[in-house]
Amino acid sequence: MSIGNTLLGLLETGPRHGYDLKRAFDERFGHDRPLHYGQVYSTMSRLLKNGLVEVDSVESGEGPERKRYAITDSGVTDVREWLATPEKPEPYLHSTLYTKVVIALLTGRDAADLLDVQRASHLRMMRELTERKRHGDLADQLICDHALYHLEADVRWLELTTARLDRLAREVRT
Repeated sequence: MSIGNTLLGLLETGPRHGYDLKRAFDERFGHDRPLHYGQVYSTMSRLLKNGLVEVDSVESGEGPERKRYAITDSGVTDVREWLATPEKPEPYLHSTLYTKVVIALLTGRDAADLLDVQRASHLRMMRELTERKRHGDLADQLICDHALYHLEADVRWLELTTARLDRLAREVRT
């Protein structure tokens, strides 16, 4: 996820302080990975330097000055272009799971056991996401569905690989 573009998109709804941006990001996108304050402020500094945001106002108080950021016309253009650009489909042609299976076969370890353990881990995560989805709002349900579909594809691959394991072992060892 492009944090810079996401923060710009949040700013397009109105000027905000860094703290407010972090809170809005975490509420909408950061359930599992909240932003660190340092990440917000370093990103805002970069966006400011690149002319995509400007300081709308500065408030002095008991603590450090609080800058309120606003998106510039260039920032709006950047968000528009980002939204119009499709995400690159990830073909997963370099898979750590596949690498582990081949290394297990090459070193005489039980690749079937590795696949079983991985399948159990995937199924456990799928149960957790299904439970989270059951109790979540629409945004949580959609993000869980996205993760579940990817995990489901991984499980199908694990089953296919298990079915072809003897053949793969012969090819790897020759």
